[in-house]
Amino acid sequence: MQPIIIVLIILVVLVFIALIKTVQVIPQATAAIVERFGRYTRTLSAGLNIVVPFIDTIRNRIDLREQVVPFPPQPVITQDNLVVNIDTVIYYQVTDARAATYEVASYIQAIEQLTVTTLRNIIGGMDLERTLTSREEINAALRGVLDEATGKWGIRVNRVELKAIEPPTSIQDSMEKQMRADRDKRAAILTAEGIRQSQILTAEGEKQSSILRAEGDAKAAALRAEGEAQAIRTVFESIHAGDPDQKLLAYQYLQMLPKIAEGDANKLWIIPSELNDALKGLGGMINLPGAGGNGNGGGSAPAPRRESAPFDKD
Repeated sequence: MQPIIIVLIILVVLVFIALIKTVQVIPQATAAIVERFGRYTRTLSAGLNIVVPFIDTIRNRIDLREQVVPFPPQPVITQDNLVVNIDTVIYYQVTDARAATYEVASYIQAIEQLTVTTLRNIIGGMDLERTLTSREEINAALRGVLDEATGKWGIRVNRVELKAIEPPTSIQDSMEKQMRADRDKRAAILTAEGIRQSQILTAEGEKQSSILRAEGDAKAAALRAEGEAQAIRTVFESIHAGDPDQKLLAYQYLQMLPKIAEGDANKLWIIPSELNDALKGLGGMINLPGAGGNGNGGGSAPAPRRESAPFDKD
């Protein structure tokens, strides 16, 4: 009985193993390569798949999702004989699992080496300045070469990015000094432009202020002259309307004498000859002695006219 039980147990184990090998569950976005006696038979897609146990074997399981592979820095010589280190990142996707398995031994290593050689060819035709400013051009050229070469491997290169471009340390120092000098130059230019603009605006403001001030002074002088002319016309009309006689004029002369004598600088002033005649008339009217009359109110013969003589107010 014991040998039979052992045989049954072995049979059950074999059947269980056969069932396990018969039923293959492939995850989503994954493909499996099936070989029969070492020869490619088919590619299993995602889901539940049945294979012949102990005859069909699964050679490889390939992820069909887009992959991102960073490559270490590679030294590249530019056209002007400068060595730069360039880091690259490749975005690729397996489109044919069979070709990726049988057309190339290691497609990751093949893509890396192809990237390095292509990058050296592209950078070798550029100088350092163009290399630093032509990332998009380098990416497009590198992607075109890689996509064409990896197509027969069942791989599609979606994107190629240059992660970093590091020139030599001495070149970096020179570039930093140049950038600092350019920034100082731009700052000096901006400062000078600001000062120039400020001076222009200040001059424009002073010009406008002077023009407005001159216009205001001209208008004020015109209005003042017009007012004085109007006052003179009014006084002239009033005088002519009042028809003043010589006595009134003499009285006005006497009222204006204290105003004429005002001020410390007025040491010498002129008495017109008409004032003498007016004073004589006024003295005769108010019977002032010594004013050209006889003291009794009677008038004497008029004195001959004399020219104006200087008179010291002191």
